[in-house]
Amino acid sequence: MSNLMENFADRLTASVYEKKSCVVVGLDPYFKLIPDTIKQQFSNLYSNALEYASRVILEFNKQVIDIIAPYAGIVKPQIAFYELYGWQGIRTYGETIQYAKQKGLIVIGDVKRGDVPSTAEAYAEAHLGQVVVDNIIETPFSSDAITVNPFLGTDSVQPFIQAAKKYQKGLFILVKTSNPLSGEFQDLTCGEKKLHEIIAERTHEWGKDLVGKGGYSSIGAVVGATFPHELSTLRKIMPAAYFLVPGYGTQGATAKDIACCFNSDGLGAIINASRSILYAYNTSPWKEKYGIGSWKEATRESLMKMNEEIRKILS
Repeated sequence: MSNLMENFADRLTASVYEKKSCVVVGLDPYFKLIPDTIKQQFSNLYSNALEYASRVILEFNKQVIDIIAPYAGIVKPQIAFYELYGWQGIRTYGETIQYAKQKGLIVIGDVKRGDVPSTAEAYAEAHLGQVVVDNIIETPFSSDAITVNPFLGTDSVQPFIQAAKKYQKGLFILVKTSNPLSGEFQDLTCGEKKLHEIIAERTHEWGKDLVGKGGYSSIGAVVGATFPHELSTLRKIMPAAYFLVPGYGTQGATAKDIACCFNSDGLGAIINASRSILYAYNTSPWKEKYGIGSWKEATRESLMKMNEEIRKILS
C-alpha cells in the first residue's frame, strides 16, 4: 500500500487499481445475523451482555476482513452499530479499524459528524488526527477518512478540512443520501437550485486545495445510488470528487444505476455494500447454495460477483 502521507485520493485510487475493485465493504454488525459458531467462542462472557456482544462482533469483523482483503481494499465501519454496545462497542470499533489497517485496507469511519467549530475540531482530531495528553501524543481512532454532515455550515466543516490537510486524510460530505425521504430537505429548491446541488457546489470548492496527483480531491461526497437521476448532475458539479455510493444491493440499487457515478477514466466512485456481503448466506442464491454453515464462502462469492458486475459496466 502507498505511503500513508500521500494524498488520500491518490491512496484510494491506488487501492482501486491494486485490488481491481471499487467496492467498499460496510462493516455493519447485526448481532442476530452473526453465525452461532462465532458466538459460541465467547459463551463464557454471556452474563456480561455488552462485552459478550462486542467480543463476538470483533471476531466476526476480523474474519470478514480476512475474507474480503484479497478482493476489496476499503472497509467502512458504521459507528452506530458499535455505540449500541456502549464503551465496549467503541473499543471494538477502534480495534476493528486497527485490524483492517494491519491488513492494508483503507478505513472510512462512517461517523457523520458535524457541529459548531470547537466541537468539530475535537471530532476531527479524534477520528482523523491525534490528541496530546501531558505531552504524550496518541492516535484515538486513525480512520483514513470519515463522513461529515455539512448542515451547520462552512465553519463546522472547516476543522475537518484542516485535519484532512494536516494528516493527509479524507472526507466524504453528505450531499444526497440514499434513504427514501432524503428529498424532504435535500431536494428543496433554493432559488433555481436544489439544496443538494448547492451542497455539491460547496463540496467542490472545499476540495480544490486537496487535489492529488491523480486529479482527484481528498474531499469526496456521499451520493446515494437509490437516486440515479441525480447522479449525472452531481457528477458534473463535482468532477474531482470521489463519490462514496451507498444503496447498492440490499437497498435496491443495481450496477446499472451507478454507472454515471464514474468519470470517463473509470474512477471517481467507490460503491458500498454491507448486508448483501456480510450476510450473503441469508439471501438468494447463496442461501440455497451455502446457508449459514458456509457463510464465509457466501461472503466471498457475493463480493466477487459485485466486483464483476461493476467491472462490466466500466468495460
